[in-house]
Order: sequence, then C-alpha cells, then structure tokens
Amino acid sequence: MAPDPHPYDALLLVSFGGPEAPEDVVPFLANVTRGRGIPTERLAEVGQHYFDFGGRSPINDQNRDLIAALRADLDAAGLDLPIYWGNRNWDPYLRDAVAQMAADGVRRAACFVTSAYSSYSGCRQYREDLAAAIDGVPTAPRLDRLRAYFNHPGFVEPVVDATLTALAGLDQRRRDETQLVFVTHSIPVAMNEGSGPGGSAYVAQHRSVMAEVVERVRLETGHRYLHDLVYCSRSGPPQMPWLEPDVNDHLEQLAASGAPPVVLVPIGFVSDHMEVIYDLDTEAAATAERLGLPFARAATPGVDPRFVAMVRDLLLERAAAERGEPVERRTCGGLGPAQDLCPSTCCPNPRAELPTLGGLPVGERG
Repeated sequence: MAPDPHPYDALLLVSFGGPEAPEDVVPFLANVTRGRGIPTERLAEVGQHYFDFGGRSPINDQNRDLIAALRADLDAAGLDLPIYWGNRNWDPYLRDAVAQMAADGVRRAACFVTSAYSSYSGCRQYREDLAAAIDGVPTAPRLDRLRAYFNHPGFVEPVVDATLTALAGLDQRRRDETQLVFVTHSIPVAMNEGSGPGGSAYVAQHRSVMAEVVERVRLETGHRYLHDLVYCSRSGPPQMPWLEPDVNDHLEQLAASGAPPVVLVPIGFVSDHMEVIYDLDTEAAATAERLGLPFARAATPGVDPRFVAMVRDLLLERAAAERGEPVERRTCGGLGPAQDLCPSTCCPNPRAELPTLGGLPVGERG
C-alpha cells in the first residue's frame, strides 16, 4: 500500500528566492531589505557579487532541481501529491503559489522550508510569510510548516559523506592536520538569543550537528579532527553585534598558528546558493590561497537522495501526527526533534509582532 499523506493534498516548497537576470538584482535586494530605507545606489553596491555571477543567483535553479527530485521520489513511493513552490523575495512568489493552490482546489498543504535551523529569519519570518500569503485569499488552503530538520539523518548523513570526500581530496601526508571549519550564516547576537523555545537554539543546533558530523567522521577515519563553528554573510550596521568569528578572520588565525589544511563544511545551507559560491568558494577560497592554506569545501546536501527522501519522511510524519497516530521522529545527535508548532515567544520578530502560521496559542509551550 502507498503511504498515507492524509490530511495533506499538496506539498509546498517555501524558499528565499533570488534574481535570475542582472535587471532583477536591485529589485530583489529591495524586497530583501524592505522597510530599512536603504538607497538604490547602496543596493547596487551590495549586489555586486550577484553581478559578478551574471546577475543570476543559483537558488531558483536549485529549487527547480529539488522539485524534480521530489517529484520522482514521491512518484516512486506512490504519492500522487502536487508540488507547489513559492519564494519570499522573488518570483515565483509565495502569494502566487497560494493563489494557484486555491484555484486548484487544494485544501491543506504541508510546507517544506529550505532553512534547517531555528531563528527569526530562518523560521518565524517564513511563518509570517505564510500568514501574509493566505491573507485575503478566500479559499486559501490551510498551510502547515514541517518541523525544523537540522538533526534529521537525511540532512546530516550527506554532510558527513561530503566532509569525508573533501578530506580525501587533500594531501594524504597532511590530512590528519586538517581543521574542519563548519560555516553558517551569521545573524545578530540578539536574534540567536531569542531563537527556539528556550533561546539560543540557532547556535546550539549548529553545534549539535557539528559534533555529530565530527564523531561520524572519526568513526570512519579513526581520527578526531580539530573543528570550529564560524560564520559568513554578516550584514547590518557595525554597531550591532553579530555572531562571530567570520570565516575569513578564522582562516587568518589558522594561518598564524601554522597553516594547516582546512575543509569548509557549510552546515548552515541546504544547497550551493550565493552565500556558498560567493562567500566560501570565492572570498574564503581566495583568503585561503593568499594565506597558503590547503583548502577544500564540502558539498551541501542539494538533491542527495537521502535529503530528498527526508522531505517525504517529514511530510508523512506530520500527516500521521495530524491524524492522531503515534509517529517516530527521526533525529541524530544530542538534541531531540523540533516541535511541529512553535510557542508564541519562539524566534521573535526584532522589529514588530506580525501574524504567523504554525504556532501555539499564547502561553502554550508545546
């Protein structure tokens, strides 16, 4: 028998979006920074790294590849659910996806967000986007965001294998000296402190994944590699504290301590979008070359079959829970599974409280 997705009759991929042509870059960045009063001239300066890649972010193409892989995976499992796709900041927009679902008669959709960790920008803001997308759509479907999946084996195992592959590409004579540099997107310190039901979940979740990857690499290689968690893509005013150290500053410190080989492991990202190909493959790689650091970069999960199957697993897990059935929530590492519904105090909006979907009533913690 085919697995049961009831009560869901659709899957919605929810993502950040990105420009697909040079003329898209400044309008896209205006969407990203809306409400912050950043002048157009400054947006053009900030967008230079997009122009350096032809004005096209890879993220939309990666989402198209993921949808194709999901379609094949669901079909193979006998799940005839339609897949929709909506972005926060660029076409196809989330509101258009919701309107299309409503026109198609979709009643309830499970929403997979291409952000694995808990934070305002990676979780609650998407829940705000979902609420805004259904506002004013009379026949909009119910939208249920699937839980955070940072510690699901379908995310962690591809990272482990990618780390092993990157290590294997380094000079064997110095391989055991290698430092594993785990990289994620920096966020304001205050945003981390408010993340998750109990606070500081963003860093704690990354550290848990890092520890799990390091241990699994040790089991495979017999060697426990030195490792650190660092950050990239810092933005915002200089007086606002953000998570540190920056990946480039960290590489400088490693060079000063003896220039070991380094493997960058982008555990904060599910695919090779702009923060990976520019901040790591371009800027950090140039820093490593300047410093004489042997350098490799581990791949992101992308369309690894285990990552694709994870989406189906999360969908069926949530469907069973919504039907009131007992479910096994697959995780690995020291932290348990994330909650389906977020407490009202989880990952607060730093500017203003806005309507969200996928949350508990005020006062309930789940």
